[in-house]
Amino acid sequence: MEENETVNDDLNFDNRIQLEDLKNAVESIKSELGKVIIGQDNFVELLIVALLADGHVLIEGVPGIAKTVTAKLFAKVLKTEFSRIQFTPDLMPSDVLGTSILNMKSSEFEFKKGPIFSNIVLIDEINRAPAKTQAALFETMEERQATIDGTTYPFNNPFMVLATQNPIEQEGTYALPEAQLDRFIFKIKVDYPSLEDEIKIIASHHERKGEKPQTRINPILDVASLEDYKSKTQSVLVEEKIIKYIAEVVSKTRNHPHLYLGGSPRASIAILNTAKAFAAINGRDFVIPEDVKKSLNPVLNHRIILTPEREMEGMTTENVIEMIVQSVEVPR
Repeated sequence: MEENETVNDDLNFDNRIQLEDLKNAVESIKSELGKVIIGQDNFVELLIVALLADGHVLIEGVPGIAKTVTAKLFAKVLKTEFSRIQFTPDLMPSDVLGTSILNMKSSEFEFKKGPIFSNIVLIDEINRAPAKTQAALFETMEERQATIDGTTYPFNNPFMVLATQNPIEQEGTYALPEAQLDRFIFKIKVDYPSLEDEIKIIASHHERKGEKPQTRINPILDVASLEDYKSKTQSVLVEEKIIKYIAEVVSKTRNHPHLYLGGSPRASIAILNTAKAFAAINGRDFVIPEDVKKSLNPVLNHRIILTPEREMEGMTTENVIEMIVQSVEVPR
């Protein structure tokens, strides 16, 4: 009997995914960003989860609430390359992807890579550029490569797009196509800070006395460690009943009376991957229903579309997601 118990203990130990280092690294990233970013804990956690799930993030909020600053500082805590692209109405695809230039010495064309060839790419005001330029991102975001003049150039890992947009100002903007929205694993809606947090923000700015926020942030994670943590995240255990739960929730978005458009299978996979990441950052090597619930709003809120009648009534996609969650039995 004792021998069998020893064998079982060994099996449990061998099958466990060691997540202590990952959990500690995530806490260090949160702590580091917390030196400057105040009151955006959920925003920062969602960025980390998206990074571990190998996805891109759309950040939506009014101007002045530190969307761009948070994205820049998030890139700085990672020891990776970073580039920023400001989208404007006159931006061309070649301004993003790069262009072929004639080398006068060799009399041959050479491809000069654009700013998209980086690890963490911040696209500011993504809805400012016309459809032609936005379409240049399709292949890069999905296949993590760019094809120019018949030649395919693969990207280095990691590759993550952080795009911001202002939901209020519509003049001079172009709505993102559904196919492009679907390529973002999360849409994070950033709200105004609370009164207490705003007091801390003002006080923190005063204490810095003109010092740039970037100078306070130190790199935490290198590429090798990040790829190791991503691999561990993918190995988190998911029971069949959890997979069924995800499928049922997404399936209900497709025939809900309040919705004109439901979630795609890509949404289901995004929920699975981000639920694994939520489990991993909490030091668990298995997914629970709460991990799935945390993923639902940021994964689905930009993929589902309300019917015009419900939109006019002031209903939100979050309201409908909550209705669906209440109607689906939680696995035990």
